[in-house]
Amino acid sequence: MASHIVGYPRMGPKRELKFALESFWDKKSSAEDLQKVAADLRSSIWQQMAAAGINYIPSNTFSYYDQVLDATSMLGAVPPRYGWNGGEIGFDTYFSMARGNASVPAMEMTKWFDTNYHFIVPELGPDVNFSYASHKAVDEYKEAKALGVDTIPVLIGPVSYLLLSKPAKDVEKTFFLLSLLPKILPIYKEVIAELKAAGALWIQFDEPTLVLDLDSHQLQAFTAAYAELETTLSGLNVLIETYFADLTAEAYKTLTELKGVTAYGLDLVRGTQTIELIKSNFPKGKYLFAGVVDGRNIWANDLASSLSTLQALEAVVGKDKLVVSTSCSLLHTAVDLVNETKLDDEIKSWLAFAAQKVVEVNALAKALAGQKDEAFFTANASAQASRKSSPRVTNEAVQKAAAALKGSDHRRATNVTARLDAQQKKLNLPVLPTTTIGSFPQTLELRRVRREFKANKISEDDYVKAIKEEIKKVVDLQEELDIDVLVHGEPERNDMVEYFGEQLSGFAFTVNGWVQSYGSRCVKPPIIYGDVSRPKPMTVFWSSTAQSMTKRPMKGMLTGPVTILNWSFVRNDQPRFETCYQIALAIKDEVEDLEKAGINVIQIDEAALREGLPLRKSEHAFYQKWAVHSFRITNCGVQDTTQIHTHMCYSNFNDIIHSIIDMDADVITIENSRSDEKLLSVFREGVKYGAGIGPGVYDIHSPRIPSTEEIADRINKMLAVLETNILWVNPDCGLKTRKYAEVKPALSNMVAAAKLLRTQLASAK
Repeated sequence: MASHIVGYPRMGPKRELKFALESFWDKKSSAEDLQKVAADLRSSIWQQMAAAGINYIPSNTFSYYDQVLDATSMLGAVPPRYGWNGGEIGFDTYFSMARGNASVPAMEMTKWFDTNYHFIVPELGPDVNFSYASHKAVDEYKEAKALGVDTIPVLIGPVSYLLLSKPAKDVEKTFFLLSLLPKILPIYKEVIAELKAAGALWIQFDEPTLVLDLDSHQLQAFTAAYAELETTLSGLNVLIETYFADLTAEAYKTLTELKGVTAYGLDLVRGTQTIELIKSNFPKGKYLFAGVVDGRNIWANDLASSLSTLQALEAVVGKDKLVVSTSCSLLHTAVDLVNETKLDDEIKSWLAFAAQKVVEVNALAKALAGQKDEAFFTANASAQASRKSSPRVTNEAVQKAAAALKGSDHRRATNVTARLDAQQKKLNLPVLPTTTIGSFPQTLELRRVRREFKANKISEDDYVKAIKEEIKKVVDLQEELDIDVLVHGEPERNDMVEYFGEQLSGFAFTVNGWVQSYGSRCVKPPIIYGDVSRPKPMTVFWSSTAQSMTKRPMKGMLTGPVTILNWSFVRNDQPRFETCYQIALAIKDEVEDLEKAGINVIQIDEAALREGLPLRKSEHAFYQKWAVHSFRITNCGVQDTTQIHTHMCYSNFNDIIHSIIDMDADVITIENSRSDEKLLSVFREGVKYGAGIGPGVYDIHSPRIPSTEEIADRINKMLAVLETNILWVNPDCGLKTRKYAEVKPALSNMVAAAKLLRTQLASAK
């Protein structure tokens, strides 16, 4: 019985690629240095999977930024502003598309389906001259083969590539992106031909958009694309991989009727209903790559349950046609549990990171083949039973409090217009008030202080002193820049979710459980293993300290319940909404303590609210109801004069704008600049928004510094569709990934632009 891995984490067990990328970007190392680190990581990954007994090992899943940008490079679809003149795309052009450069902004970045991973959105139009401009897929296949590992090269499928793209800035928004299929398929044919010539026996096309709600024209594009590729693919085994949700009956029919396709990879963790489609009609002679090991969470697989599922599928598809696989790429999990030295043994026994999931896949394949490792299965069953019965998991008081929430919608008693009036009397802010999103640059010295405090190398007094000094520096800088509503810069926090999880019950933490979010940005998601509560205040001391340093309003900075949920590895033994309600109650306690401490502006970030939206429209309403309700729970008890902010970033918000309004926040700051001000279109189309709103005026994920004139132009575009008295001026997101040399001039230009517009507005009266 065969085994397969859809994809594997790229950063390395100790984030080796992250540090190599940042060293290269900072011009501290060469391209050759970066390429060597990458080659060493690839070699290690391939050989690890081969040693574990995996039969179908992927290649070309490694990336210096993301796999969609790799596909854009392969197709030569470089926007003209980057000045690329043809030939093989190098690091300069590649990273300029991802990050921008001194003269031009980056391409838009958005979330990869409903994950916390991001991708660079292709910008396409009828005049794009596609060409074969990156041979990465072939090069990496040859590289693995030279190491004695025969791999399955993985490509983003042509239809998904186009469906994940957007019309370029000067192209009509109604442009039919799928009309470009005839232009990109010749490039795919060249790549396929080179892979065949190099000796590839299999090829994997990732077509995850098949799980979305697609119309007949979109489904027909899959049929047309693979019919066109059929001749070129002759002689290869072709796997079409889907993941993240069920397939509709129509999509399943389209998939299983594609020409020239040998195998279908299906997510049977998040797509349990797909099993019924398989049982009712699976094409004879085809392979099923059954994704029974969860690629998106860190819980150990219930091997007995998975084996039962696989045995039922084996009876349908045939013993020699069933391949055990992961539900999706393991990119979304941490790398290796072996590196976790501080997790206690009980919780550790409940977990499986990427390296352990590879072992689980192989163990299931061997068990199906009659070579069951009884000791491994027995240990797994024992761990499953331990988790179900552990008293650490359940807190009856928390469950009772969360259950009691269902009788109310938890709205504030006064409408937002009246609240804003009361808040303005207290805060006395100017027109177009300026603020930032929360974090300021995380310097090497600041990271050293936190690291040494955690390692007990410095005292708590020395730590508090150092953090207070950093807060004072950030407060003084904001006052110098004349920003209106200040933040304390979050110097005590390495990560906005991890920081809160460390202080809530029901959470566990890793030392090296890093997961890539985008580029070199890695996060270390907490593990929610049990019921959640707040034993004591979490931020009140730092917010009060910061407020004592200034007469200007100081924002209390919290992460909202939906974002904590969506950016954690969440327990899978109860519905997600129940866990979210528990977190909401904990944040509610913190909000009310901040208010009592004299904090008049409190920001409750819900950066990941859109990210958790299910991929199928039929499931949207239920998710939006409990997610929005969870946010309202956090602040339903504050006074009218306490201003509640929230923040969202890097998703498509237009389709949830009514839910955003229903959150009933006083002010929302929201990503806007990198997505070509897509957000503003909803207001042009007549959506009325009465609360305060700050669409981001510049992209903080790029080192580029925008001019005062550029920012003023963005503000004017906002004023064309939003009332002057509700508009705020702020960056797209927090500033922790930037350097002070970039932050100071950018914020200075932002404040200057706001003042320029205030003067113009005053003179126009």
